[in-house]
Amino acid sequence: MDKPLEPFRIKAVEPIQFPSREQREAVLHNAGFNLFNIPAEAVFIDLLTDSGTSAMSDHQWAGLMLGDESYAQCRNFFHLQETVQEVMGFPIVIPTHQGRAAEHLLFQTLVKPGDVVPNNIHFDTTRANVEFRQAVALDCAIDETFDPDKEHPFKGNMDPAKLRAAIETHGVEKIPLVMLTITNNSGGGQPVSMANVREIAGICRQHGLPLFLDAARFAENCYFIKQREPAYRDKSIAEIARELFSLADGCTMSAKKDALVNIGGFIALRDEALAGRIRNFLILMEGFPTYGGLAGRDLETMARGLREVLDERYLEYRIGQVRYLGNLLETAGIPVLKPFGGHAVYLNALPFAPHLPRAQFPGQAVAVALYREGAVRSVEIGSLMFARHKPGSEAWEFPRLELVRLAIPRRVYTTSHLDFVAETVYKIWQNRQQLRGLRLVYEPPFLRHFTARLEELDVA
Repeated sequence: MDKPLEPFRIKAVEPIQFPSREQREAVLHNAGFNLFNIPAEAVFIDLLTDSGTSAMSDHQWAGLMLGDESYAQCRNFFHLQETVQEVMGFPIVIPTHQGRAAEHLLFQTLVKPGDVVPNNIHFDTTRANVEFRQAVALDCAIDETFDPDKEHPFKGNMDPAKLRAAIETHGVEKIPLVMLTITNNSGGGQPVSMANVREIAGICRQHGLPLFLDAARFAENCYFIKQREPAYRDKSIAEIARELFSLADGCTMSAKKDALVNIGGFIALRDEALAGRIRNFLILMEGFPTYGGLAGRDLETMARGLREVLDERYLEYRIGQVRYLGNLLETAGIPVLKPFGGHAVYLNALPFAPHLPRAQFPGQAVAVALYREGAVRSVEIGSLMFARHKPGSEAWEFPRLELVRLAIPRRVYTTSHLDFVAETVYKIWQNRQQLRGLRLVYEPPFLRHFTARLEELDVA
């Protein structure tokens, strides 16, 4: 099996500990069987998220020393602005402290109660920010997205027919904007094709609707376009990115993903009037518009990371790591979502734990078992994250996919670490009938999975 070759060498290391079985058991109980509540020191390999967990380069670390911490108009903002203008083509850049702040500012400005926001699939914070505005987060992904075994080169695509139906059903006046998440995280980190973005953009222009991209993983998406759309095989990642963003009116960006930093984000757009309204809210919540809740040094590392991520050798290695882990699991007969995406391997939890009903959160049961067996932290993307009670009923409405995401931090873990993860998953797979369901003992009104507490049920 081909192993990904790191296009870098390591010059600093961080020790990690492997807690004992007894310690792991105690940690799970203390955390209420919620992996978000586990102290990082008690985790051996942390695949909870690829957000903010990247290892920065020597060039980025050097940029930290060039931070201009002036309150207003610091030079690092202008470096970031210049970089976004060059990489994405948007003339206006509004920094924020992370992606969900960018989402909140955008939706606070544009979305009213009763509105409908179409997306391929909203991720958790995007959906929560839409619903916080008492609007409807409408998923319009193609049907292939929801078939874990279906091989499709662009399972992240939005279905144009579903978007047209949403416009016809709700009316243009109820749709303040259309979002498109690249890559589609909730659907398995799957890419969106350039052809699909162009078609969706055409529908939006026809109806006068702004199109915004969730660009957190734009470079990974552009790499898939280069690999899978023949017309782009001879184009650079930078050229593909410019064309991709030229089709949109703006984007929100969690720089904690493809800008290779530990904190930061921004909104980029073309409409100065809209930017002025957003800045008014930003000053209330994030700070002055040229720092957006960040230190100058953070703005500098973002600017440098946005250029580094366009390196095709890095992207080949990055996506090769995901493919390597996915191939290990698939070869062992473990149910995984296919094809493998850009930032994570997704376990298909329903065949993994067929004896557990959806109301007992089978995806979370698998995630708990991964930590119990090997101190590997992952995250459930299924019923715990997205299920909700039907109005006026105790019955649940469940999402169509029940997944466990193994998100690989950028430039952090080696092939040996991934081998260990695969071995741990296989041990659980061999003993899957012992997986125990869970029930909620506490849940917050929004983003339940971050702070919920659960307890394990007895094995039937």
